[in-house]
Amino acid sequence: MQFTLEATDSKSSARAGRMTTAHGVIETPIFMPVGTAGSVKAVHQRELHDDIGARIILGNTYHLFLRPGLEIMGKAGGLHKFNGWDKPILTDSGGYQVYSLAEKRKIQETGVRFQSHIDGSRYTFTPEGVMDIQRVIGADIMMAFDECTPYPCDYRYAKDSLGLTHRWLDRCIAHFDATEGHYGYAQSLFPIVQGSTYADLRQQSAEYIAGKEREGNAIGGLSVGEPAEEMYAMTSLVCDILPRDKPRYLMGVGTPANILEAIKLGVDMFDCVMPTRNARNGMLFTSEGVINIKNEKWKDDFSPVDANMPGYVDNFYSKAYLRHLIIAKEILGAQIASIHNLGFYLWLVGEARKHIIAGDFSSWADTMIRKVAVRL
Repeated sequence: MQFTLEATDSKSSARAGRMTTAHGVIETPIFMPVGTAGSVKAVHQRELHDDIGARIILGNTYHLFLRPGLEIMGKAGGLHKFNGWDKPILTDSGGYQVYSLAEKRKIQETGVRFQSHIDGSRYTFTPEGVMDIQRVIGADIMMAFDECTPYPCDYRYAKDSLGLTHRWLDRCIAHFDATEGHYGYAQSLFPIVQGSTYADLRQQSAEYIAGKEREGNAIGGLSVGEPAEEMYAMTSLVCDILPRDKPRYLMGVGTPANILEAIKLGVDMFDCVMPTRNARNGMLFTSEGVINIKNEKWKDDFSPVDANMPGYVDNFYSKAYLRHLIIAKEILGAQIASIHNLGFYLWLVGEARKHIIAGDFSSWADTMIRKVAVRL
């Protein structure tokens, strides 16, 4: 993977870059739709590419390991062949799912023992095993196995967990470097900075990760319940340490305002389930603010969902029609809303990129941050 820094903002740390992978080019800043089980919920791959403008999607190691399983994934030729998405894919390591399975897992030095949320069957994830799983899945970008600490988290636990994550990272790197991909193209491994909301731990972790000189780096363990101000403070601290010439990925973030604030701090890559999860419940993100399409006020509003945003959804379907579909629990409603929200997120980071290159990002972002947080 190659990363080229193309422009920077003079009044913030925002950057525009270009990542080149075996499955295509990704212009940054970028948002990655989340395809947990090999698909982005309610959205066809053709729509992802043609209507939404996605250039990379995310898959989930834990879920794909359980279903359909590595045997099927290997026979298919990897996730790209299995789901028909021929653009880049990033897979997380399963560390966040381990975090979320607090009642069904046991963390040890060797790895994590856990029970499947599907049928209760027992498995063990080790750093080496997670590398092997992601090799079979065939992601362009693989994530190191880590422990995501909860919030709040006491200092001693956060420090011990950070040491474990760093030791696991060393094992991930050693195994990754000793193996090759299954499908004839190169894969990249991103380490993950941890340390909860403790500045000294975040600094230690960022310095440790930077020293590994991998092709990109991630910031994990944020957006887990901490105040936004703490998330921004930790992100700023870490971005000041991570290499300038490598992409920075803030995992699991977030709202449109979160994303714009993080771009200002120097983040290049984002993912979050919020656009699709909230869409299925009738919450729409727009350039003028947030709409709860279930509200009575939209019942006879025949205007587009967002007249400022291009795309067939916003040029074709009215708020009134989408409200009808969501209220009636029609599957098409979830589909249209999901396409709109993902389209908006991709539009937002695309506009951020344009303004970084044009040299007026900071003033534009400040205006947009105020607008996108408004409830309409």
